[in-house]
Amino acid sequence: MQTSFILPTPALVLAAIASTQLGSALAKSLFDQVGPLGMVLLRVGLSALVLVAWCRPRWRGHSSGDYRLLVAFGLSLAIMNALFYCAIARIPIGVAVALEFSGPLTVALLTSRRWLDGLWVALAAAGIVLLSPLNTPALDSLGVVMALLAGVAWGSYIILSARMGQVFHGGEGLALSMAVGALLLLPVGVLADGRALLSPQILLLGLGVALLASTLPYSLEMAALRRMPINVFGVLMSLEPAIASAISFVWLGETLTPMMMGAIGLVMAAAAGVSLCQPVPKVL
Repeated sequence: MQTSFILPTPALVLAAIASTQLGSALAKSLFDQVGPLGMVLLRVGLSALVLVAWCRPRWRGHSSGDYRLLVAFGLSLAIMNALFYCAIARIPIGVAVALEFSGPLTVALLTSRRWLDGLWVALAAAGIVLLSPLNTPALDSLGVVMALLAGVAWGSYIILSARMGQVFHGGEGLALSMAVGALLLLPVGVLADGRALLSPQILLLGLGVALLASTLPYSLEMAALRRMPINVFGVLMSLEPAIASAISFVWLGETLTPMMMGAIGLVMAAAAGVSLCQPVPKVL
């Protein structure tokens, strides 16, 4: 993409985050026309069509173990997105993004043996506790649980993506897994929203969500990772809850209490701390 030669590398990451959260805000603004399950089907399904057309992955010639891995990866992707969209239907997007960070934080911390990581665990745990309905009654309990479960799915996605990168080349694995995820979401989305998904206007807006939330961020992140140490990338990604909160405030009018903002700040600090302490940074 030409963008990678124009924008500074940190700007690529910030643009990817902004694009993802603009896609989330657009999706949420359409929930009164198409529910979260229908919208996640449009996002994943249309993203799959774009990525398959772009990457032209090889469907045949893989081992049975490769196909099992592909299905598992596609399932984690489908569950992660479905739970996140169901969560943001009930709670502010910025809060959901912060809670979802519990997944990758847990994966990073479980693979580390440094004593300093105990501090990041404590910060993230404090933020999550503050965002629980017991401390913040304004938050919907089911929405909080769904966001945390989306984090579990995100953690599984990260673990499986490392294995996918060893089996499939380039964007082939992501394109194939998006297609698998779309197939898994098809019956759920159709049962939830049916004919509404066939509206030309909804299909066009759904394509916008797919491009903003999946295709464009993926391209920008891959361009950034070729030129940036992965720990610096992680620090910049820790800004995502704040950017999500700002975009949802401007677009959707979602406001956060001081406690919510403080809790999100704790999760962001934990994410930045984990990334900064990653050993031996390397550029991909």
